[in-house]
Amino acid sequence: MDYIFELPFKVRDYECDLQGIVNNSVYQNYLEHTRHEFLEHIGLNFAKMHNEGIDAVVFRVEIDYKLPLKSGDQFVCKLNVVREGKLKFIFLQDIYRLSDMRLILKGKVITTTISSQTGRPVFAQSLADAFDLYSRKNGQLAYS
Repeated sequence: MDYIFELPFKVRDYECDLQGIVNNSVYQNYLEHTRHEFLEHIGLNFAKMHNEGIDAVVFRVEIDYKLPLKSGDQFVCKLNVVREGKLKFIFLQDIYRLSDMRLILKGKVITTTISSQTGRPVFAQSLADAFDLYSRKNGQLAYS
């Protein structure tokens, strides 16, 4: 699969549990940081969207853990986007260990946008435009 964005990381000691592997909850931090960096990279900013009355929120997270990461491992989080209808913005995110490019995690994060005043779903044209542009660039139609 071709990806439209990637961000390298290194596992820090405090992210590991007693088993010496990255705690399962930490992977969501990696995925979230990558999403934020991607949006910033393409000119979208959560604070600006909030000031315009729109909040992007996570609706559902699906994660398939394939292999564990350990302290000091260097890895990369890769990302694609797909839009589903007017209100679902899907981030397809995979993590690979850099030393051998083995797949560590396969993730699907479904987000939506709500009004920061009412909390009700609202269409975000700027986000839709960005997702449409990057989905077309990658020829991405669905996650497999």
